[in-house]
Amino acid sequence: MATFVYFILCGTTMGTWVVNIPAIEERVDISHATLGGLLVLLGLGAFLGMQVAGRLTDGLGARVVVPATGVLCGASLVLPGLAADPWTLAGALLVFGFCNGCLDVAMNAHAVHVEKAYARPVMSAFHATFSVGGVLAALVGAATASADLSPAAGMAAVGSLTIVIALATARALLPATADTDTVDEAPTAGPRSTGGRIWILAALALMVMLCEGAANDWSALHLKDVLGAPASAAAFAYGTFAATMTIGRLLADRLVARFGSPAILRHGAATAAVGITIVALAPWIWAAFLGWALFGLGLSGCVPQLFSAAGHADPAAAGANVSRVAGLGYVGMLAGPAVIGWLTHLVALNHAFVLLTLLCAITAVAAGVLRTAPDPTREPATSAH
Repeated sequence: MATFVYFILCGTTMGTWVVNIPAIEERVDISHATLGGLLVLLGLGAFLGMQVAGRLTDGLGARVVVPATGVLCGASLVLPGLAADPWTLAGALLVFGFCNGCLDVAMNAHAVHVEKAYARPVMSAFHATFSVGGVLAALVGAATASADLSPAAGMAAVGSLTIVIALATARALLPATADTDTVDEAPTAGPRSTGGRIWILAALALMVMLCEGAANDWSALHLKDVLGAPASAAAFAYGTFAATMTIGRLLADRLVARFGSPAILRHGAATAAVGITIVALAPWIWAAFLGWALFGLGLSGCVPQLFSAAGHADPAAAGANVSRVAGLGYVGMLAGPAVIGWLTHLVALNHAFVLLTLLCAITAVAAGVLRTAPDPTREPATSAH
């Protein structure tokens, strides 16, 4: 339950920034193009934070690093709201991204140890609650906007509550001894073979999260520009994708327990490939909705399996391994919208989505990499769960 709380906190802090973007953009008086450039700094900060937090989590233990990064994330949330010009906003986003990236990797590394001790898959559910945090952020953002509170006031309130909850929940995390207990049961693959496998997992994460990032930024525009849907209907394209992704993550753990992680990654990526192909070829709005729904459902279980496999590959270095996979995956999520945008200079937007079909197909074919080590989350036939 404590791990669920930290995933919700991470999703809520990031979501709070997202829902305040329009107000902050107006306050700082910058263009969309300038904002796009500043968002690169947010991603850069997150990437750097992931690399730092991974090694710290392995060295100090998640029980120290997770609440500490939760506090830092809450404290840094107010900084974008206080920015008065593009330069201060740039620094604020770099710091906030760094702190959010630290929390992201630390809580995922802790989740690996929780999942191993739990003896049943639970990683997908953790990632689903991250989305719940985004919903909470939207509700809080709507309330603060209706109350005419400034972005700084609303973000300070959420940040302060994040700090309190992060500190209050810390005692319920696994102690450092529980982390080291899992090391004794780790697969006995050599460092070189484990390292190579981690980079394969990272490459797959890059491809899957590139697809997710492309859906985030281009799904609504696809319905509006390609199929001529009204803006109100086009907005539901992303909503459909996000809803099926959340539902899929809530269901994925039971499917992993029954069929194993490789099957979920393989069939999930294949389903996503079918979904985005339907989107690329759809002549009707309802068919596009169906495609985006299948795309979200298929992708839903992929990233959690890759993170889980990275952590379980060598529990002694779970933080460092998760940081590599998450870091490269995050690069893919940031690059996805840009890659599709570049392709639209050469082909129509819907035809650019064929690249996503190819990436999903490659992921499905490579899903066997999850089978190269015992799956510690797979239930035995006689399990009581």
